[in-house]
This record gives sequence, structure tokens and C-alpha cells, in this order.
Amino acid sequence: MANAASGMAVHDDCKLKFLDLKTKRTFRFVVFKIEEKQKQVIVEKLGEPSEGYEEFTACLPADECRYAVYDYDFLTPENVPKSRIFFVAWSPDTARVRSKMIYASSKDRFKRELDGIQIELQATDPTEMGLDVFKSRAG
Repeated sequence: MANAASGMAVHDDCKLKFLDLKTKRTFRFVVFKIEEKQKQVIVEKLGEPSEGYEEFTACLPADECRYAVYDYDFLTPENVPKSRIFFVAWSPDTARVRSKMIYASSKDRFKRELDGIQIELQATDPTEMGLDVFKSRAG
């Protein structure tokens, strides 16, 4: 189960909660954290369907890396409601170098575990994942 490159395992709960978000829309977002001591990715926070972008960004620590998945709802120019599942690799400049390296080396494998991600965003500060960025990438 562990990734040879970074030695990171992915907790089953990560995949299950992602499936709930994707198929049942039980959650608006899921924030994932790497437990460095246990060498595995775990679910840190679940966002209720009623929660939105503000609640999502508030869950990302200012000085620690995280992975997150966000179910973004929007209207097309023809006013058709749509949604896109975003994968966000949050790696703030202020995070520890070791942490950034672990998250970077584990990202592709972790993302492969989550089947159904449509768009990926990499952000080192909040402006790189602003609502305007979601809008422009979703369309």
C-alpha cells in the first residue's frame, strides 16, 4: 500500500470520504493531512454540503501543507448548474521545507487514489486558489 517514493500509505477513509463527496455529495470538501509519524494520509476535516468556499479556505492552515478536494458548483453562461471536483495541493511558502517535500513527493500517487478529480490547483498562497481561479478553471 505504501508509496516507494515517499513511503506514504493512504488511509481507506480518504478514498471512502472522497467517494461520498463524488457520488452522494455528502460533503462540500474534504481536507487531507499527512501524518508524518504514521507515514499515511488521513482525513482531517469534512465540510458539510451547506458550507462554502469561505469555510473551505478557513480549514487550510497558514503555515502547513494539506491536500484538499472541493466540489465547486457554478452556472455556465447558459445558466446551467454544473459542478467540478477540484484537487488542491496547498503548500504555503511558510511551511517547513521537509513538509513541502513530503507533500510534493506523495501528491501524484495520492491523487491517483481519488478517481474522479477533474481539475488540479497548486497553491502557495491564498490568491492562487481564490474564487476567481476556481471560476476561470471550472468553465
